[in-house]
Amino acid sequence: MKKLLLFAFVSAVIFACTSPQTEEKKPEDTAPVAPPPVEFADQKYMEVGKKMLNAFQSGNMDAWMAVYADNAVYQWNNGDSLANKAAIDEHWRKRRLETVDTIIFSNAIFLPVKVNQPQTVEAPGVWLLTWYQIDVTYHTGKKVVQWIHTDYHFDAADKIDRAIQYVDMAPIKAALGK
Repeated sequence: MKKLLLFAFVSAVIFACTSPQTEEKKPEDTAPVAPPPVEFADQKYMEVGKKMLNAFQSGNMDAWMAVYADNAVYQWNNGDSLANKAAIDEHWRKRRLETVDTIIFSNAIFLPVKVNQPQTVEAPGVWLLTWYQIDVTYHTGKKVVQWIHTDYHFDAADKIDRAIQYVDMAPIKAALGK
């Protein structure tokens, strides 16, 4: 009797597990779902950020500039900006090679996000939000250690068309004697 009950129980479990489950689809199940206003973007943008910091740190300005679009704009939190890849390259190449002896990036945080529905003035598309600490020694011999936050927007070709950097310029100007 025990064997018969066990057989019946096992058969019922197997039948329940192998029976096709038919759920009635409701009209709302098939409606397209709108994307959220903001979502995580592909992790490949984190690698772009890491490569950029490594290139800048080593003084490889060609590799650092390779990811910028020709129409890129580089902007600082104080309102200053550079418009187009050539101007960005000239400024940062001179700064890195003629003003900075060494620069070390550490404690980097990268957050790639995709803005589907702008909430204020930000452009839709992929942004890489970065935070990192810099330890810079200038040609003057002075040193600056501080945190910087930079936001990068990527165009459809995965080139940076906008960079916005948030930095405290006071210690930099002091180190440069300005």
